[in-house]
Amino acid sequence: MVRDLGTLEGPVLLFGGPYSNLQALQALLDTARGLGVSKESMICTGDVVAYCGDPAGTVDLLMEAGVAVVAGNCEKQLAKDAPDCGCGFDAGSTCDLLSAGWYGFAGRRLVAKHRAWMAACPDVIRFRHHGGRYAVIHGGVSNIARFLWPVSEETAFREEWALVEALCGPVQHVIAGHCGLPFLRDTTKGRWINAGVIGMPPNDGSPDTRFAVLDKGEVDFRPLRYDVAAAVSDMVRAGLTQGYDLALDSGYWPSEEILPGSLRRGFSDSG
Repeated sequence: MVRDLGTLEGPVLLFGGPYSNLQALQALLDTARGLGVSKESMICTGDVVAYCGDPAGTVDLLMEAGVAVVAGNCEKQLAKDAPDCGCGFDAGSTCDLLSAGWYGFAGRRLVAKHRAWMAACPDVIRFRHHGGRYAVIHGGVSNIARFLWPVSEETAFREEWALVEALCGPVQHVIAGHCGLPFLRDTTKGRWINAGVIGMPPNDGSPDTRFAVLDKGEVDFRPLRYDVAAAVSDMVRAGLTQGYDLALDSGYWPSEEILPGSLRRGFSDSG
């Protein structure tokens, strides 16, 4: 399903992965109000529910806010009460094992209205801004949980670009999420923009998370500061103390297995 938002004038606030982090979403909405950005000019790249401690509260707040949301793998799986998150983690990996805890918790907290809202989220959003045509997806079209990184091969971006255009026509810019890292990649087809996620730090040693502002065609990645202590407390109360609770404060993910080697801490390409 493709949703067309028409032409968006003025700044557009882009964000991904609230990840059941209610405090981060509250801070983002406050930030949007401070910037004068309306709900019509906010777009989420999916995975509203994941690692953190208040899945129902986070979905309720986003539903109330009326922000456009592309379906992530978590929305797809939770909407149909599937047995796992469909995140694309390697079987038996640390991320795969940890996902059983937070996904099961989220599934027990969500009710029918949440699942119905998730089921109605589009696969692709398109809009026009400052003379450009944009498409918004989650991970990839070939695989909703495909990880595309700033260091991924050019062919991967070209493959997904062709599939995006098959769904919604020619575009000059693609906005995506899923991988958890904010980046802008100039490809042979155009700009691939990942706005990052607001629910978990980008593995950089700071508790600040990320969002992006698109204004007059330019992309500005910005830090999001929020009540980390309260978010951690929610996770502790929920029994979600397998490592992601510590990541909110330390800024480092509990495992780097999913990352390409060149993006892991301590990597050196010398010698």
